[in-house]
Amino acid sequence: MPLIRNGSWAHDDYTALTDQEPLADGGVLVSLNRFQAEQELLLARNQPLGVRLSSSQSPENIGSGLHHLSLVALEFPAFRDGRAFSWARLLRSRLGFAGEIRAIGHFLIDQLAFMERCGINAFDGDARITPEALAAARAEFSNVYQPAVDGRPSIGRLRAQSS
Repeated sequence: MPLIRNGSWAHDDYTALTDQEPLADGGVLVSLNRFQAEQELLLARNQPLGVRLSSSQSPENIGSGLHHLSLVALEFPAFRDGRAFSWARLLRSRLGFAGEIRAIGHFLIDQLAFMERCGINAFDGDARITPEALAAARAEFSNVYQPAVDGRPSIGRLRAQSS
């Protein structure tokens, strides 16, 4: 799949592994189950490491290993399953994760701008998800109602500041 990171096409520096595959050289992306089972080994590699979360797995399950990760990939099993939006916001605001948060799976162009507002900065989707589509989604709304991790002032805050 094509990868967009921070608004531009990007090379995927990670090899996505199943729970049974041997570790590869370089960055790897593993399931939460594998990370929990092999955390000491994975962290000792001193290579870029990412954890893939299904929509039912909270990032809090990563525990203290979170700050050793460079990537958290959030699965969107269907465009109507919005739990990964909450996980992205939790990662950025409450857990202080500064690495890459990647959306993978089934999501719509219409969701891109809000995904970014929640803290997602990389997208691994289908061929319709392009840097141009992301730029158009960003430009669609000049003002926002909800506060989010992107720091854009909400309409409520703008109104309060103008009075």
